[in-house]
Amino acid sequence: MHLHCECWTQLLSLLLLTIVTVFVISCLVLRLLSTRIPVIRREESEHYFTDPKTKQRHRFPSLLSSDEPSVYLSVIVPAFNESQRLPKMLDETIDYLETRCRAKTTPFGDQLFAYEIIVVDDGSDDRTTHVAHDYSLKYGCERIRCLTLAYNRGKGGAVQLGVLCARGRLVLFADADGATRFADFQKLEDFVAKHRDSTRSALAIGSRAHLQSEAIATRSLFRTVLMHGFHFGVWLLTVRTVRDTQCGFKLFERSMARTLFQHIHCQKWAFDVELLLIAEKLGVNIGEIAVRWTEIEGSKVVPVWSWLQMGKDVALISLKYAIGAHIYPKHSDNN
Repeated sequence: MHLHCECWTQLLSLLLLTIVTVFVISCLVLRLLSTRIPVIRREESEHYFTDPKTKQRHRFPSLLSSDEPSVYLSVIVPAFNESQRLPKMLDETIDYLETRCRAKTTPFGDQLFAYEIIVVDDGSDDRTTHVAHDYSLKYGCERIRCLTLAYNRGKGGAVQLGVLCARGRLVLFADADGATRFADFQKLEDFVAKHRDSTRSALAIGSRAHLQSEAIATRSLFRTVLMHGFHFGVWLLTVRTVRDTQCGFKLFERSMARTLFQHIHCQKWAFDVELLLIAEKLGVNIGEIAVRWTEIEGSKVVPVWSWLQMGKDVALISLKYAIGAHIYPKHSDNN
């Protein structure tokens, strides 16, 4: 009996040693193969937008090379096969923005309200680009532009490339489904205006955390467990100060957008987590603002698979930064 217990002890010790060894080797390989600072790859066609009125192509400006904004607000709309849901979202967004243009004033006081919307077609195989061009034709390409990606990057990659084309002093990304009431932009805008200063940037994010009890009431037990498991994993491994990291409604100052979006590696759904993790490390003043949100049919998120995929990505984000495979930007990178 004593010999039997010793055998089991030795077997478990060997198993544990094997697991630790495999983990350490995997971390070393991961660090060696990873790019510590992301390389942003773009096809040549992705540097241009088309003016549907003249049929001419024009080069997008670059957020990385231009410090001075030429409009007040850039709205980035990532869109994959969104030809059906996009028009309603754009109509609501443009109605609000045109009203603000007539009012002219902004909380910053030194700049009149002007906007642009950049629809980022993330390799769609429907009429998403055509829909965006219809709006560009109606309102002009100074207002509406379409960045058509050569192939599907994922939501994170689409938002990143769109933001890097932005001309705005403020940069907002908003989901194409229009689930968040666009008028709530003003809540985020007010937070950024009131909480920014010369030493600390501000970032405002829409949040659905106040709707969680209602969501639980309509979800199955399995989906509720998955949701809580994901949120706990995010809190445990990465972002500690935000309850809802995944709401697709986030507002950045131009300099902070430049810092964050040239340093994110994650191209898929969990890119929000990496953005907020970097912002926390930089000491950014993050405001989580309750927004009005309605679930819209046609979501691209597959309930179980997408949550599991995002959970895996969150774990990898945490691990890669922990072992130095990815590095955080310095405060000076924000200048």
